[in-house]
Amino acid sequence: MLGNEYFCTVQTNMIMTNVNNISQAGLRRNREEKRCTLVGMTSDVCLSAVKIVTGIVGHSSAILADGIHSIGDTVTDALVYAMVRLSGKGADDRYRYGRGKYETLAAFLISIILVVVAVGLLTEGVKDVWDALHGGTLERPHNIALVVGIVAVMVKEGLYHYTRLTGRKTDSKALKAYAWHHRADALSTVATLLGVAGAMFLGEKWRVLDPLAAIAVSVLILVLAYRTGRPAVEELLEVSLPRDEQDSIAAIVNSTDGVKAFHNLRTRRNGNLRVVDMHIKVDGQLTVTQSHEITRDIERKLSDALGEVMTNIHVEPYHGTNDCEKNGNHNTK
Repeated sequence: MLGNEYFCTVQTNMIMTNVNNISQAGLRRNREEKRCTLVGMTSDVCLSAVKIVTGIVGHSSAILADGIHSIGDTVTDALVYAMVRLSGKGADDRYRYGRGKYETLAAFLISIILVVVAVGLLTEGVKDVWDALHGGTLERPHNIALVVGIVAVMVKEGLYHYTRLTGRKTDSKALKAYAWHHRADALSTVATLLGVAGAMFLGEKWRVLDPLAAIAVSVLILVLAYRTGRPAVEELLEVSLPRDEQDSIAAIVNSTDGVKAFHNLRTRRNGNLRVVDMHIKVDGQLTVTQSHEITRDIERKLSDALGEVMTNIHVEPYHGTNDCEKNGNHNTK
């Protein structure tokens, strides 16, 4: 009976301590994420309006189409903001591990959106090139279209760097994917600018630069979609942490005073949070308090090395036998 209380006390206290610490850090991180998303949303709404008006007044179908595409960006902005808000609610009775997977889901959905954007650009680019090869012509745009296009690229590139830095600071997959979405928009606008500039300065035959650039950009966006979507899918499928992080965890546990051996190491990510489960073996004569301090020591070291970590450590008495393993290799101290 004492053994069961021993295991439950150590594990429950560790989990509750981790949840409380993570909740405070998560609130600060979530505020930064929401601020970053609102900046992107406001910028996209303004860019969309300016592009549509410019496309109509400046007789540029390319800028007009880009403005309509920017309306779709506001949908992505709203999606990211909603997911960030949900993930920021933290853990409760229903979501004991928190809501970090909402950010992961947002990253996956953004990768799907990037694929749709790329396929659309590719389709339109191939169609326009085909028309050009068969005698079709494109309308010559007004000078204002070029100016607005350049401003749009500068704004989108600035948003990319701001969002990317915030995503790295908060370790948010959603913001990292969101940053690549801004970069994809900047690249698609560059393709539009090539067509506009070619039509304005090089003559009618060079207007084909627009669809050719769009085709090249669509391929690049597909690559970005893959780079964004793959880690999101892996996290949703609960793939283990990278081998170097698992090795770091093993080294920390093995170097902790009082740990004789460990096994059953299981790891995964939940948004920006790393979840680590393990069994450790300690001297069977230690008190509950002493064993608890060992688990607290492991938790502190893991947090220092990896960032936000939720640990679930099961304590067992060590009997002096070499029967613990990690990644197929037996480990004892």
